[in-house]
Amino acid sequence: MEPHFTTTPARARTDVRAGTAVRGGPAPISEGGVRRLGLGLAAGTLIWVVTIFLFDPSAGGTAGRIGDLGGLAFQIGLFGLLAVQSRTGATGTSRTSVIMLRTEAVLLALASVWSLLHAILPEAAGDGVLLGVLDLFWPLSMFGMFVISVKLLAARRWRGLLRSWPLVAESWGVVTVPAYVLVGDAASRWVGGGHLLVGYTVLGLLLALRPGDVLPEREAGDS
Repeated sequence: MEPHFTTTPARARTDVRAGTAVRGGPAPISEGGVRRLGLGLAAGTLIWVVTIFLFDPSAGGTAGRIGDLGGLAFQIGLFGLLAVQSRTGATGTSRTSVIMLRTEAVLLALASVWSLLHAILPEAAGDGVLLGVLDLFWPLSMFGMFVISVKLLAARRWRGLLRSWPLVAESWGVVTVPAYVLVGDAASRWVGGGHLLVGYTVLGLLLALRPGDVLPEREAGDS
C-alpha cells in the first residue's frame, strides 16, 4: 500500500474540557478551590492583624511569640494566594512568570521558617546566625509579592477589582517599612495592621466572592 499524504491542516480539538491542564501550562483550579484559598488568606491575615493590635510583637516574651505565630498564619495564607496566582497564570504563562512565582514561594518558605523558629526559640534571635539570615527573607518575600502584583496588573489576566487589588494588598512592605523608619515601631504597628486589614483581608474576600474573575473566561463560564 502506498503511503498517503495530505496538506489539509488538522482540525482543532473541541473535546477538551475547560479546566483541563495544558501541557506546559498552569495546573487547573476550580472556582471552589479559589474560594477556599481566598478564605484561607483572609483568615490568616485576620489572625495576624488581631495579634498586631492586641499584642506588641517588639515587646518580646509571650507577646512576641504570639506575634510570630500570627505572622506564620498570615504566611500560610499567602501560600494559598500564590497557589491561585500560579494555577491561573496570573502573571502570564512565560518561563519568566513561572520562575517569578516559584522564587517567591522559596522566599516565603524561608521567611515562614524564621517565624516558626523565632516563636519557638526567641532567645536565640540575638546571637543566632541562622535566624539572622532567615530574618532577611521576611522583607524580601514581601517585596517579591509587590513585584508580582505589578506583573499581575500588567498581564491583564485577572479581571475587575481582582486585577488591581493585589497591588493594594501587596504594597504592604512598601508602605510599612517607611512607616517604621519615620514614626517608629509603636505607630507603625497600627499602620501595618490597618494596611493588612484593607489589603490582604479584602483580597482574600474578593477571591472568595468573585472566583470567576481570576479564571480564564471560558473556564469561569463553564463551571
